[in-house]
Amino acid sequence: MSARDRLKGLYAVTPDGLDDAGLLRAGEAVLRGGARLLQYRSKSVDAVTRARQASLLRTLTTQFNALLFVNDDPVLAMLSRADGVHLGRDDPTPASVRAAYPGLLIGVSCYDSLDLACEACAAGADYLAFGAVAPSPTKPNAQRAPLALFAAARPMEKPLVAIGGITADNAAEIVAAGADALAVITAVFEHADPEAQTRALCGLFKQTEEG
Repeated sequence: MSARDRLKGLYAVTPDGLDDAGLLRAGEAVLRGGARLLQYRSKSVDAVTRARQASLLRTLTTQFNALLFVNDDPVLAMLSRADGVHLGRDDPTPASVRAAYPGLLIGVSCYDSLDLACEACAAGADYLAFGAVAPSPTKPNAQRAPLALFAAARPMEKPLVAIGGITADNAAEIVAAGADALAVITAVFEHADPEAQTRALCGLFKQTEEG
């Protein structure tokens, strides 16, 4: 199975501000629960800490045969030997990252825009992310993306990631709408049992495959 074929399922995005030990505990819990995609997202620590933590997560994801993405920073992704980078509107363009780092998988936030998804697809993105699909505690002011976007983007033949406000209560509806992956922070990492919650959300994809 190619790396791109693995861009499906529960996509855990690390919460900001954890120390090394806390980050590794959190990461291991969701990987044990079945997440096969993990994104390192940290906005509040210095560059040295970011480099160290990304490398620690690279070692952890290798142990679990999972893919590691780095938020916003293709240079850090390469230095930490991550599998890919996730880009937003204020980050380097997908085309420039593809040219500079041809080995990286590239995920792109398309927000609520099919046009942005088309542009990202043409620029070589490996997955397209839409959101926020529900009110998000991480980004409360984020624009809302209608679930109809997943059906509309299906002809692009790229893995489609839902992000923003995903909970145990709305996850099944989002998967049914056509999301190949659910990117979550709060829903797993603030749960009393992140491993069990991850396992429950991963089960939604198994139900879809069996159905």
